[in-house]
Amino acid sequence: MNKAYLLIGGNMGDRLANLQEASNAIVMQCGNILSQSAIYETEAWGFKEQPSFFNQALCIETKKNATDLLHTILAIELSLGRTRAIHLGPRKIDIDIIYFNDEIINLKQLTVPHASMAERNFVLIPLTEIAPTFIHPVFNKSNSELLRECKDIATVYKKIDR
Repeated sequence: MNKAYLLIGGNMGDRLANLQEASNAIVMQCGNILSQSAIYETEAWGFKEQPSFFNQALCIETKKNATDLLHTILAIELSLGRTRAIHLGPRKIDIDIIYFNDEIINLKQLTVPHASMAERNFVLIPLTEIAPTFIHPVFNKSNSELLRECKDIATVYKKIDR
């Protein structure tokens, strides 16, 4: 079995219901959720002129390899109404693979660890909640260390404990 850390999020429609639908689909199509963070409300990153996001980190156990997991996740996003109109723009649901085991993957369609994760509080805060000691295989630092060193000043609020 493989272990993957995912970040799910969205800022359109019923954000909480959308996260729950995504979690349900992940369980049905990818594998069991081993742990999940609280749900955090975060200001938009990059393209600022949009509503705030709800984000949550998940750790799942899956039989899928990384590329099969990516294809399944993209299909889940599409089935839940994800459209890709504006880069970093509003979305109903977004599911990113942050880590896949301790692998380093550099493919055209998939980069793991997620390329920008260490620069984003909205990734590091929920991820550190569920995996503070997990070591980033490129930077050789724990998630806790990455969070302490992160220069992102975006606001991240714990919205709902899990």
